[in-house]
Amino acid sequence: MKRLLFVVLTAAAWVACSKNGGGSVKLKSDTDSVAYVLGMNVGLNLLRMDSTLNVAALCEGIRDAMSGAPKWSLAEAETFYLRYMNHTLPEKARAYEERFLADIAKSNRSYARTTSGVTYTVGEVGDQNRVPTADRDTVSLRYVIRTADGKELYSSYEQGDTLRCALGDLRKGVRESVKLVGKGGHIDAWLPAATAYGAEGDAALGVAPNATLFYEIELLDVEKYAGRAYRSR
Repeated sequence: MKRLLFVVLTAAAWVACSKNGGGSVKLKSDTDSVAYVLGMNVGLNLLRMDSTLNVAALCEGIRDAMSGAPKWSLAEAETFYLRYMNHTLPEKARAYEERFLADIAKSNRSYARTTSGVTYTVGEVGDQNRVPTADRDTVSLRYVIRTADGKELYSSYEQGDTLRCALGDLRKGVRESVKLVGKGGHIDAWLPAATAYGAEGDAALGVAPNATLFYEIELLDVEKYAGRAYRSR
């Protein structure tokens, strides 16, 4: 599937560049106009995928492929592309994320970090006799999710919703955060991608792959699993 996408993009994107790499293409016929529209569409899609693409290098690759003299074989190009997307790019994202979170903790002494990189500040510690510790403990919470640039992705306050679930059903970073406060507590936490939605992201929620997320969490209630077991006897 990835190979097919790579081939299709390579074959289609050539219309985005003229043979001379200039902007003086004359639209002399309907077919020329169709080609230009397709080129616009491909260009916009590539812009959404990666706005930092080197246009000159992109056009050179297209011209080389169209002239039958590419610098790499298709297999070599595919190998490089997949390695870059699956390994190099995520490593760059993780390195940037680490610097970003370290700078937050360094610039604001109210923030601390867990071993997994969750960077948090406690606004209200809550009832320390009602802290969730076991995965089977039930927690009730409200929360807001934002991207690193401040865009709100979800708010249970706006939805008028309260999440009630077992502690172990929460994503790792949220689980770690909730365990740092008690009933009635409030915590703000930056979650590294590995502790949130990972490399897959969540298209429905609007979470990009390898996204660092900011959570505002209010722990409304905690029901200890052992207490429930005892009462059920």
